[in-house]
Amino acid sequence: MRRQRLRLRSLGFALATSAALITIPAQLPAAAAQAPLAPDRAAAAPAAGNARAAAACSTANAAQGKPATASSTENAGTPAASAFDGNNGTRWSSQASDPQWVRVDLGSVQDLCKVDLNWEAAYGKDFTIQASTNGQDWTTLKSVTGGTGGTASYDVSGSGRYVRINGTARGTGYGYSLWEVAVHTGTGGGTPPVEGGGDLGPNVIVVDPSTPNLQAKFDQVFTQQESNQFGSGRYQFLMKPGTYNGINAQLGFYTSISGLGLNPDDVKINGDITVDAGWFNGNATQNFWRSAENLSIRPVNGTDRWAVAQAAPFRRIHVEGGLNLAPAGYGWASGGYIADSKIDGTVGPYSQQQWYTRESSVGGWTNGVWNMTFSGVQGAPATNFDTGPYTTLDTTPISREKPFLYLDGNDYKVFVPAKRTNARGVSWPANAGGTSLPLSQFYVVKPGATAATINAALAQGLNLLFTPGVYHLDQTINVNRANTVVLGLGLATIVPDNGVDAMHVADVDGVRLAGFLIDAGATKSDTLLQVGAPGSSADHAANPTTVQDVFVRIGGAGPGLATHSMVINSDDAIVDHTWIWRADHGAGVGWETNRADYGLEVNGDDVLATGLFVEHFNKYDVVWSGERGRTIFFQNEKAYDVPNSAAITHDGIVGYAAYKVADSVNTHEAWGLGSYCNFTTDSTIVQHHGFQVPVKSGVKLHSIQVISLGGKGQYAHVVNNTGAPTSGSDTIPSKITSFP
Repeated sequence: MRRQRLRLRSLGFALATSAALITIPAQLPAAAAQAPLAPDRAAAAPAAGNARAAAACSTANAAQGKPATASSTENAGTPAASAFDGNNGTRWSSQASDPQWVRVDLGSVQDLCKVDLNWEAAYGKDFTIQASTNGQDWTTLKSVTGGTGGTASYDVSGSGRYVRINGTARGTGYGYSLWEVAVHTGTGGGTPPVEGGGDLGPNVIVVDPSTPNLQAKFDQVFTQQESNQFGSGRYQFLMKPGTYNGINAQLGFYTSISGLGLNPDDVKINGDITVDAGWFNGNATQNFWRSAENLSIRPVNGTDRWAVAQAAPFRRIHVEGGLNLAPAGYGWASGGYIADSKIDGTVGPYSQQQWYTRESSVGGWTNGVWNMTFSGVQGAPATNFDTGPYTTLDTTPISREKPFLYLDGNDYKVFVPAKRTNARGVSWPANAGGTSLPLSQFYVVKPGATAATINAALAQGLNLLFTPGVYHLDQTINVNRANTVVLGLGLATIVPDNGVDAMHVADVDGVRLAGFLIDAGATKSDTLLQVGAPGSSADHAANPTTVQDVFVRIGGAGPGLATHSMVINSDDAIVDHTWIWRADHGAGVGWETNRADYGLEVNGDDVLATGLFVEHFNKYDVVWSGERGRTIFFQNEKAYDVPNSAAITHDGIVGYAAYKVADSVNTHEAWGLGSYCNFTTDSTIVQHHGFQVPVKSGVKLHSIQVISLGGKGQYAHVVNNTGAPTSGSDTIPSKITSFP
């Protein structure tokens, strides 16, 4: 979102910045000493502790003659064993349906290095090669999409007793048919286990109240990152418990600041944490990708300034004063998100166009532009959407706060908060029901780490802590174990290369994904983040998977392509604050150059989204097909660069809805929804509606609006064929308080 048209006074000023590289010494406890800070080093060598002994790959077929089973067989003449008998004249074939699998038992856990497949004419188009130590829990070693059959060899890295070829899409109308599968194992010394724990890498800056020249450290990082919107620098400040005086930590792009106490008041800043918009002439609509968490602030002049746009969470903060969400001069602003925070004074949005606040307390809240939504917030204003911007829910139905790093003495741990039901107000200091995980249970991922090592760590049962950096992946990260934590620091960024998907999460209980950015690669990925395999149906109500401060970007830093951006197939999942963005500015931006058809797709039942920002997709921004879904706050802009009406006309309708609930859905409810158009390529486009839902008694929308930004295109209706059209260039919302 950027450059929205508001008739507000704007004071523009520019700050001189330096692109000079910086080196800042980090200070860690003796138990976790680290290297000095340096600019992003994505190409750096991995830590010595992660070096792997090169093992030769045997030419022998470890699977030949071993016991085999399959999900089905076409007939008695095509058994599973025929794919492992060493005879290219016999074959296994399945029934003609998806999915199907064939597996072999190697007899013992072995290091796996290569799998050869010889397909009959009935081949697998999409399939995975998987390994398991027990025949029940599977790790994906290789994902193949768009396969063409024939013979192929796949290098893999992992270990297992069982190897399975799991087909999800057939290449023909017949079943799957394999003449032969060969499995090759390592003959060297094997692969040593991935070690947990260790230092936090080159771009984590740990400080305490006695750190010399602390203000200069903040200033140096800010100078580098203030306008570095699409650069590779990534930084995390970690503040040890104590009292810090006279500090003003200005936060630029990809910069995070967090306290290392178990509670926010353990880290007291007599000073400010500031986000302003001097770099962009007083316009805060591009202040993305930064965060503050788990500390307290006593602002110097009584009010802290946090003038941000999307992907800039303000979590678990105690402000001993007021909070100003607008830039100096009250220029345009487009945020934002607050959760689990206590603001003693008044929150002033001023020019902020939309904001979502969850489970917090505020001393007061003044004004707002279009959409101010609250759930479980003590002191929030009462709902007034007819004539004002407010939508207020007394509680949040289900929530679980984001995991965070803290110090227990000299030892790093990650606190994993418990699930809350119908919550109101902050979760601290009680932190009731949460658990602590030692850093030794995490693979600390540093720049230069490979996807193979990351997957090996997950297969061992380790969690992941991504340190600040940019990580290029040549295979999908597979999170298959229940309760796995994947936590990023400093907006750690994952880039899938060569068309692979970035991350798949199995349909298991309680996975926590938090605090990282997925950036689409130049070769089209099918799905950047998938939670639960297609068809997932397990009940996770007691222990849902959470996706928090996980952001997705297609284009901007360079050409990026994906068909599906974030897909939630698991039931009961919670998506708590995400910005899924097909870039409208930056490098590699164009209707086809950074094409991405879909933003968020929800197929699981009983999924809850709190703080949902999805923008600019070529087709639907959100498609919700699961039953009993709920959304609290939705912010959207349709794609700016639509070439003409014909490019988005489908089923006799001009324009894909920003938020579509599938016709098959019987129950769905959402609050505080806004969609805006800014058709800069063709301002004559009239989008039929912002929202499309089936007209059923169980499908309910509350506080919905559409807005034409400065007259660059219009909406004919708000939802379906209901609601007044937008008109002219006055940027006035067309609203519906409730539908139907």
